[in-house]
Amino acid sequence: MPQPDDAASGPDATTPVPGPDAGPDPVAPGGPTPQHALALAVHEIESHAADAGWDVPPRLFALVGTAGALGADPTLADRLPPDVVAAAEADPHHLLSIEQEGFAVDGDLEDGLARVAWPATVDGAALVVERIVLPPAAEEGVPDDPDAALDYLTNHPDRQDVRLAVGVLRDGTTWCAVRSRAHDSATDVAGGPDLVPGLVEALRATLED
Repeated sequence: MPQPDDAASGPDATTPVPGPDAGPDPVAPGGPTPQHALALAVHEIESHAADAGWDVPPRLFALVGTAGALGADPTLADRLPPDVVAAAEADPHHLLSIEQEGFAVDGDLEDGLARVAWPATVDGAALVVERIVLPPAAEEGVPDDPDAALDYLTNHPDRQDVRLAVGVLRDGTTWCAVRSRAHDSATDVAGGPDLVPGLVEALRATLED
């Protein structure tokens, strides 16, 4: 399991994300799968981020297989909530989420992600970021100038603020969760494997050797 100084190259890790109600539970009919575990982790991360409210910077998380982490450090069981240990015993794909406190974006998010490198002990990564979206018709009027485009998006009457949580595993498994500020409820969080393909690809690149 990553320790506070080696979960990622650059950012520092903090304690694992607690396990609140994870929202939708897309468990496969045949039993737990990596995608099921990732979906639960991504929804837990989005719920955790929602506790901080809106208008916050992007947040980056390392994803670590709980069973492997417990095998490498049996004393970890004493430091994790009992329900997390029980979940890992029931699901071999269960994931711990470890926030990278030092992650900061100065400018383009993709450039910030390009500077992230994970050690082999990290099984995946997750990102939470807020975005402004517009209906397709309104997008046609976005100016080319970045400052003018930001002003256009910020002040457009049809803008929608959304929180995006995206997770990717080294084996290629993906999951996304999307919450609208206009419908700020855990019951209204949408989920799917490829809802935000651009962010999925940018996050996947951080896991490449």
